Amino acid sequence: MTLGVYLRLGRISNLPTVWTNVLAGMLLAGGPLAPATLGVLIVALSMFYVGGMYLNDAFDREFDARMRPERPIPSGRISATAVFTIGFALLGGGVALLLVPALGRAAGAGWTPVASGVALGGVITYYDATHKRDPLSPLVMGLCRVLTYVTAALVVAGALPGPVIAGALVLLCYLIGLTYVAKQETLAEYRNVWPLAFLAAPFLYTIPALWRSAVGAVLWVAFLAWVLYAISFLVRRGRVNIPRAVISFIAGISLLDGLLIAHAGYPDVALLGVAGFALTLAFQRWIPGT
Repeated sequence: MTLGVYLRLGRISNLPTVWTNVLAGMLLAGGPLAPATLGVLIVALSMFYVGGMYLNDAFDREFDARMRPERPIPSGRISATAVFTIGFALLGGGVALLLVPALGRAAGAGWTPVASGVALGGVITYYDATHKRDPLSPLVMGLCRVLTYVTAALVVAGALPGPVIAGALVLLCYLIGLTYVAKQETLAEYRNVWPLAFLAAPFLYTIPALWRSAVGAVLWVAFLAWVLYAISFLVRRGRVNIPRAVISFIAGISLLDGLLIAHAGYPDVALLGVAGFALTLAFQRWIPGT
């Protein structure tokens, strides 16, 4: 066992997209960006993400033994028991950390963020256990990111204002499109094109960002260009590269977060979405994003 195996199991290269999810959830709720609260949320929700990735490999071990034998469990580099243990421990640790703002009575925080964290852990586990046979798994996957927004918003506001709900629905649509692509990752060609229609939702919702600020306009155009770039890997004749499309869509989550932040009236902070996007791309060169 090496450190690289643990990092690969956790898909840690994608963590900046979780961090920008947290930032977006807090700002869309109109809450303050208190450094301590932001730090706790980033660590807690990163634990949920990494734990979910561990459980994904643990539940998929039989499929991976047939289709992806190079993965850590089927290749014998780590046992399924160890991966299950680490995965559930990380989910439990994420819930425990959410007790910090609840007990400390951070602005707007009560016990609802803890309940949201428990729900997030449950949805993650359900997705990992059933996604290979559940036709609605893209919706379930999207709910994991929605609950990231919800948890962050509940900590700072104790409620879910309209911008949080709208932003979460837009993110859900994007994740549905992304996950339908990811479900075909082991195929030689991309077959179901219709789910890509879900990717239009972010652009329709954030059209006002084009004239609200220069940053919003640039982010709208940049996000559109990146989504088209990701789609190009699905339609190239004889050169379809579904895994490359998947990791590109994943990196685009941070750009979407930045765009939603700009749309909500925080153009300066929205640039952190660009930073998260750049970090994800850089990390994906080091640790595979899928």
